Amino acid sequence: MFEDIKKVLIDAINVDEEEIKPEAKLNDDLGIDSLAAVELALELENEFDIRIEDEELAKLETVQDVIDIIEAKKK
Repeated sequence: MFEDIKKVLIDAINVDEEEIKPEAKLNDDLGIDSLAAVELALELENEFDIRIEDEELAKLETVQDVIDIIEAKKK
């Protein structure tokens, strides 16, 4: 799952692969602002066939949070 999400971050948001770690903060460490977060959510929804609500998106702070929400929705 981590590798799949990492690929989306690299392809969709142009994040440096070496900076992507589960504990990395989306905004502070990866430079993902609110607009990029919406783009990321759309890419993740397409990639994993899930829906991320706006309220859920606002709560995502780290790469691990992204992993957790996708794993929860894939069940």
